[in-house]
Amino acid sequence: MVIMGMLVGAAFFYFQDSVIFPNIHSVSVARLLLIMLIGFTVLPVPPSMDIRGWAEMHPLNGPAWSLFFEYVGNFFYAIGVRKLPNWALAILVAIAAAALIHLTTLVATGDVIGGWSLEPSQFYIGCVRLIFPFFAGLLLSRAARLTYIKNAFFWCSVLLIIVLSTPRIGDADHLWMNGLYESISIIVLFPLIVYLGASGDVKGKYAGGLCKFLGDISYSIYITHYPIIYTYFGWVYDHKYKLADVWPVGLLAFASSIALSYLYLKLYDEPVRAWLTRKLLVKPANTN
Repeated sequence: MVIMGMLVGAAFFYFQDSVIFPNIHSVSVARLLLIMLIGFTVLPVPPSMDIRGWAEMHPLNGPAWSLFFEYVGNFFYAIGVRKLPNWALAILVAIAAAALIHLTTLVATGDVIGGWSLEPSQFYIGCVRLIFPFFAGLLLSRAARLTYIKNAFFWCSVLLIIVLSTPRIGDADHLWMNGLYESISIIVLFPLIVYLGASGDVKGKYAGGLCKFLGDISYSIYITHYPIIYTYFGWVYDHKYKLADVWPVGLLAFASSIALSYLYLKLYDEPVRAWLTRKLLVKPANTN
């Protein structure tokens, strides 16, 4: 799906030409294809190779920056982190939490926004955003003892609504307030939501089907939706549209992202995974 995300990003790229993306109009097809091929590997590009003008390490498909950091985390997991005892992981979680609180309360804009560039300050944000979820998730998977919690889906939904409907608190003179709010959300509330979700059970044919559908497309939509967002954002910005003018197009972009991600999943991702499984993982039967 990384490859599909870059292909979609390249296909939409020239349709995104806008004053908010200052480099697009001057990018040659050869340069576009080079950035796309690099993107297939998830290797980041430096600001000097940015073809959009936003200093992104993956200018065709911005969210791929988080995959780069996930790959870094998986590399360290493979070479040694997986062997650490729980007490050592707990120490790393505490250090990561302290770094997160430092970032959100004393650095930048009082939040965790950033991480998608190789510029030093942005790269630091990306590292901080990686280490707490990575280490905390690993420790939670080892140490948590799941049980059955009644109405877990409902409580997860309530907590998510509360957090997401309060995107920011405080003002420009009190950035630490929002930083503390985001830190508490990431360090306490999000692990709690994960634990509740893992301890619950969704019953009913339609509820189960909906949850399965959303789970199936979650990765696909994450790694393919942003080229549509770029296109929509550039169009709205250039024409100075207001919400009342463009909400039908916004709904179309939303629905298209879901529909296309499902098609990518069924027509590309699942068949390719099945083929690779047959070729690389399934051993041929012994005919002797």
